[in-house]
Amino acid sequence: MTMQVDTDAFLSDLHELRRIGAFKTGVHRPTYSPEDMESRRWLMAKMEAYGLKPEMDGIGNVLGRHPGNGPRLLAGSHIESQNEAGWLDGALGVVSALHLARSGLPVDVVAFADEEGHYGGFIGSRSFTGLLEEAEIDRLSNRYHGKPLRQALEEAGLAGRKRMQFEPGRYKAFLEMHIEQGRDLEGNGLRIGVVTGIVAIWQWKITITGQQNHAGTTTMAERRDAGLTMVRLLAMIDQEFPRHCAERTVWTTGRILMTPNAQSIIPGTAEVMFQYRDVDRAVLDRLEIALRRCVAESNRRERCPAVLEAVSKAVPALCDDGLQEALAGAAEALTPGGWQRMPSGAGHDAQYMAPHIPSAMLFVPSINGISHHWTENTSDADLALGMRVLAEGARRALAA
Repeated sequence: MTMQVDTDAFLSDLHELRRIGAFKTGVHRPTYSPEDMESRRWLMAKMEAYGLKPEMDGIGNVLGRHPGNGPRLLAGSHIESQNEAGWLDGALGVVSALHLARSGLPVDVVAFADEEGHYGGFIGSRSFTGLLEEAEIDRLSNRYHGKPLRQALEEAGLAGRKRMQFEPGRYKAFLEMHIEQGRDLEGNGLRIGVVTGIVAIWQWKITITGQQNHAGTTTMAERRDAGLTMVRLLAMIDQEFPRHCAERTVWTTGRILMTPNAQSIIPGTAEVMFQYRDVDRAVLDRLEIALRRCVAESNRRERCPAVLEAVSKAVPALCDDGLQEALAGAAEALTPGGWQRMPSGAGHDAQYMAPHIPSAMLFVPSINGISHHWTENTSDADLALGMRVLAEGARRALAA
């Protein structure tokens, strides 16, 4: 007999939350916005109604504590959204955790603040696990409109509140359900993904220095064009990386800034933000070596020198083997042959919990692989199945 959970009530709450900050078929709930704070208050009311003791701390984390004794699970995700984005990213993990508790399992429910990075990277889960210093809070500001984080916290009514800390002895494990944000499950006709690990993102800044000059009067022989050097370097990297990557490695040039960025002026500088992702540390190290060699070769060939600077080098987070088995057994019981193990190509709050307690994630399909856009969606049938698999997996994890 598998764990019983009221999927109708789960879907009802999920769609109710969807109405807060509604934007087209998605939501717009930027961190600490009035819509975001309304959603946190909505969550606290639901927690109380379902027998949990809710609290919101000084960074905006919401925690609902289960009153029972014995080993507990911690489950959740985040509740804010990207700008004009999807209704499930993050919210699914929080509402599914809420319904684990509602079904009678000893589960604390958490909604971490700002996983989406409006003010910084994972500041809620990093605060919860002791990685966010007060000095960093002083430095951070909104990446879209520049508002300081301290000001945003004050306007949201959070200034002066204590930041809660993770209690190691309280929990047996951490679980997070999420949409896949890709097409792997849908493309293979599968309905559940048991996550094996969460990729590390290694981010780099490449700065290329040339000579700003007139586009009409500077001969080609005289030019030091930072833009052309940048294009050739990025093409070299794209050609070289396939020789060193793994099957699921990805790399992205996400931002290019050229100065003065005018159509009739030769660019004097080019700044590139470049990243790659993989779940294997050895692959990440190989790619760093390849990247450094490409920059060195560019500097040998070109008139415009390039400087490579590491911005951040996260650590891959492997999901706990025992929790994977619990979720896999639940998936096979509820959708035989309709699931697979797979890595997560995106970052999640679970990666900050994994160093502290056994952690695991469960994926449901994303229609057309779309996420971070208002057309993001998953069928109610797949959402309900994911809820049942998560509940049965949580029951097995507690019993192990």
